[in-house]
Amino acid sequence: MPPEPMTRRAFLTATGGLAVAAAMAGPAGAARLTKNTALSPVVLSSDLYVSPDPQRIAFAIYKGSRPSSSGRVQLALAAPGSKQGTVYPTTLHKAGLPKGRGVFVAEAPLPTDGAWNALAIIDGKKLPFAIQVNTQPGAPAVGAAAPRDASPTKTDTLGVKPICTRVPPCPLHTVSLSNVIGTGRPVAVLFATPALCQSMYCGPVLDELLKIKGPYEDRVTFVHVEIYTSSTGADLAPTVEAWGIESEPWLYTVDGGGTIVGRLDGALAGDEMRTALDRLVAT
Repeated sequence: MPPEPMTRRAFLTATGGLAVAAAMAGPAGAARLTKNTALSPVVLSSDLYVSPDPQRIAFAIYKGSRPSSSGRVQLALAAPGSKQGTVYPTTLHKAGLPKGRGVFVAEAPLPTDGAWNALAIIDGKKLPFAIQVNTQPGAPAVGAAAPRDASPTKTDTLGVKPICTRVPPCPLHTVSLSNVIGTGRPVAVLFATPALCQSMYCGPVLDELLKIKGPYEDRVTFVHVEIYTSSTGADLAPTVEAWGIESEPWLYTVDGGGTIVGRLDGALAGDEMRTALDRLVAT
């Protein structure tokens, strides 16, 4: 379904004329919003950037302090300084995620940087929030060469302990990214920390990846990278710093030549991961 224009009057009325200075992010943002409304949109995409090409914009809906992602939702967006919005359909992804923790995803071009005004339209209700669009991506974007820095393995932890906070540890720490990226075989790398995840999506996402990877293992190398060097969460792992990642979880798919062909961040469900892996093996 193509995006629909929203008139200046409709957008201005729904947002109350308020230009939000920065995007809300994470469950903490939802808790603040619940003082004013029962339903709160929470931005999950952490690295939106200026591009004429459509980008994945992911968000969740909270009811009070609890996630409540269900039903049909539309996303209206207006560039900074504009009250003329465009309405986009969203898809609710929830395969493998805990009940209520689904993620709504819209695809929209973001040609201007700054804080974009946004509305989540749910059953006639228009919930204002904002998304931050940066001039450049902070983490590697699709089409870029994937960093070839080493990642922690059982034989070389790079000072990361534990190398997997999942219980029990996952089996995706046997090879280093430095030895597999650009060697002719596609790679899927998940950056996630099940025990320390601020968004609380890391554990379910890693578990779901372990469930669905079987049909792809003969063609794709899977690697899991923890976010922090220790369970204190004080310092980023060296691989995470090399990739410029500042949130979690992230799933990157990299073709055999070392070029990034897909990236998903903030929250992702099993169906999105399957689609990314299908595209990867088709390249």
